[in-house]
Amino acid sequence: MMVTRRRALQIGCAATLLGWPGGIARAQDNGGEILRQWYKVVLNLVRHTATYSPPVASRAFAYLGVAAYQAVASGSTTLVSLAGQLNGLKELPPRDPKKQYSDAVITHCVMASAVKTFFGNTGPTGQRVMAAAEKKLKGNAMQGLSPEIVEASLAYGEQLKAAIIDWSSTDGGAVIENMGFPMEYPVSKEPGRWAPTSAIRLQQFPLLPTWGRNRTFALPSATSCGLPPPYPFSEDPNSDFFRQAKEVYDVTTHLTPEQVAIARFWSDDPMLSFTPPGHWISIANDLLDEKKAGLDESAEVMMRLGVAMADGFIGCWSAKFQFDYVRPVTVIKKLIDAKWEPLLITPPFPEYPSGHSTESGAAAAVLTSIYGENFAFTDRTHVRDGLGERKFASFQAAADEAGISRMYGGIHFRPAIEQGLKQGRCIAEFAIGLRTRSAA
Repeated sequence: MMVTRRRALQIGCAATLLGWPGGIARAQDNGGEILRQWYKVVLNLVRHTATYSPPVASRAFAYLGVAAYQAVASGSTTLVSLAGQLNGLKELPPRDPKKQYSDAVITHCVMASAVKTFFGNTGPTGQRVMAAAEKKLKGNAMQGLSPEIVEASLAYGEQLKAAIIDWSSTDGGAVIENMGFPMEYPVSKEPGRWAPTSAIRLQQFPLLPTWGRNRTFALPSATSCGLPPPYPFSEDPNSDFFRQAKEVYDVTTHLTPEQVAIARFWSDDPMLSFTPPGHWISIANDLLDEKKAGLDESAEVMMRLGVAMADGFIGCWSAKFQFDYVRPVTVIKKLIDAKWEPLLITPPFPEYPSGHSTESGAAAAVLTSIYGENFAFTDRTHVRDGLGERKFASFQAAADEAGISRMYGGIHFRPAIEQGLKQGRCIAEFAIGLRTRSAA
């Protein structure tokens, strides 16, 4: 068959999104590998789906992680179900003890079906990628299995997926309208409160102002890891408020090449990257790939990481709209230098705490609890984007760099970074505390 240039481009694009050399997955009947291939697909769907801002992406990662974990736990003698542990998650459908199942096929089915639900609004390329992934990975999962096992596994996967999606539909974040921006919002005129930082009409109101009211996963409530208030507004050069603004100004007007590189590496802008939670999912997925981790480990790591980051964004957004704090660009232009511009584009929502810091603190705490405090690794998330790789001595070191990158970018004050990292670590403890192993 003759391959036209257009068809070649389609194949090449699908191959890039899937993370497969030449569009062909490794023929390996391994549940862990199949799950990680699905996460590579999901990361790129996040990048190419317009409504997937960081909070929305974290929600999808959490539900997909829970679905994959439950696919394995449902037939395990050692893994424990999350039903009754996660907020609002009731009993899930059990496997039929009279039938035989394949964990890999169930996991594939749950992921394929759930991904189509969460990314149903992606564009034509994303739709093609999902279809190609489903076909290829289904074939990999089914290798050597009898039709009876395949049929039972696919049927159970659909049952489990339906229960997870039904649970997700009541959390408050299932429907994203107007790209996440409200049609109306009472923007405060009080000094020190958030003000629009963009001329784009859509961004005159803040992104997802009610996200902090969503149902949490393992976190008891959005305010369970509360924060002290930020410094009160003051024009006095000797005030804490003015000094924190002056620090951002001084740092950003004398950035070193390394600081610029750090700011850009962790920027993770929507539609241009995997987003901040996707960055940590990418780190974990690569680590699991390097270990050739089995399905049990891969599913549990992704579940805990997804839950912690999703709760992190809910807790962070709750605090952001509680304090409604002003951004550096607004303060610096008014009080210090009207011509100053930050290195990065300021996101359209309140400043305190830093979302990057909260979710990075949460992600690092989860991964540290699994792999240890001094686990060195290489972050290759942005190699394809030409940003190279960065090496870290620990997950906490990476989280600290992700946090301070927001000051280098000119979009956060130091307290938002430091308190965000603390909030993230606090939130992560609830995901870390989930019981996943039986006492036996």
